[in-house]
Amino acid sequence: MAAPREAPERRPFGRRFLTDPARLFQHNAWDNVEWSEEQEASARSKVQENSSQLLPQDKQEEYEVNAKRYWDDFYKIHENGFFKDRHWLFTEFPELAPNRNPSQNGDSVHEFSNKEESKNEGLGSCENGHCSLETREENQLNLIKSTPKICTEELATRKYSELNQSDGDYPGSSASYRILEVGCGAGNTVFPILQTNNDPGLFVYCCDFSTTAVDLVQNNAEYDSSRCFAFVHDLCNDQSPFPMPDESLDVVILIFVLSAILPEKMQCIVNRLSRLLKPGGMILLRDYGRYDLAQLRFKKGQCLSDNFYVRGDGTRVYFFTQDELDDLFTTAGLEKIQNLVDRRLQVNRGKQMTMYRVWIQCKYRKPAAPQL
Repeated sequence: MAAPREAPERRPFGRRFLTDPARLFQHNAWDNVEWSEEQEASARSKVQENSSQLLPQDKQEEYEVNAKRYWDDFYKIHENGFFKDRHWLFTEFPELAPNRNPSQNGDSVHEFSNKEESKNEGLGSCENGHCSLETREENQLNLIKSTPKICTEELATRKYSELNQSDGDYPGSSASYRILEVGCGAGNTVFPILQTNNDPGLFVYCCDFSTTAVDLVQNNAEYDSSRCFAFVHDLCNDQSPFPMPDESLDVVILIFVLSAILPEKMQCIVNRLSRLLKPGGMILLRDYGRYDLAQLRFKKGQCLSDNFYVRGDGTRVYFFTQDELDDLFTTAGLEKIQNLVDRRLQVNRGKQMTMYRVWIQCKYRKPAAPQL
């Protein structure tokens, strides 16, 4: 008989039962909010309703074939203005800057949420099916006004094939600590890492499906090719090469990325990424959880398959459970360090709206090589 599942992990901030509407609007966010049975039943009912009518198969195939174009269009429209820089990462994932002083950028996620999100009344706003997880940065990143560096996947493939990785001739080969961010977008994770982690041995790789996104990263004033290498990569194409060899990375980070991929292809992708890790290296993930606000807001006719939807702009999103993510990572041979659900209440004071977000955060480690 199968062993019983472990009880879900929750954030160590204590439970907060929020029943008094007057109290709700005194603050902007609460972590680890406990849902009532009625609230969970209501969410389940909304999902059953919005998934009762699936898109025709030919339409689904169209979204898969044109996925790159939809993400290119997204970044052409929003450039680097949709998400703000994710400085909360270093509290959640200290592995990204092991020598960082904990007093930098706030001491807790809860503190960060209240300070930063209160700057903008568009907290947690939804646009065209995208529910932004962070407010827009007041000081957007400055783009160099020079000619864009086009980094197509075809050029990258040709470039990598010329490298002899077995001889250590690849970008970042001399680094002692290597991080890969998958799905880097406009750089809202990679640039905070480069700014915060001052380790001279650090090298950061970052890739995205979208050529437009990679161009935004490469043309950013803070892009430093001596510490960073941005490249176009299609995770779903197992023939698409990585610029580094297997077992060369200390950290792979996936921030709201795996959810954008066809569910049937997720396991193959996690397997590929796990092979890039050194023994003892980690995959760090934060992504959408089941019954998140964004899932409940979808209408009939936007569902592709169970818990997988297409937004109005053609991009897609999946909403995970903890068990699903655990199966993906353990099947790839990784061991669980952390797998927790973050149910958060956000409040938009200006609009007097309450928004329940559900995110899942994971850390899975590649087993250390056995000692001979």
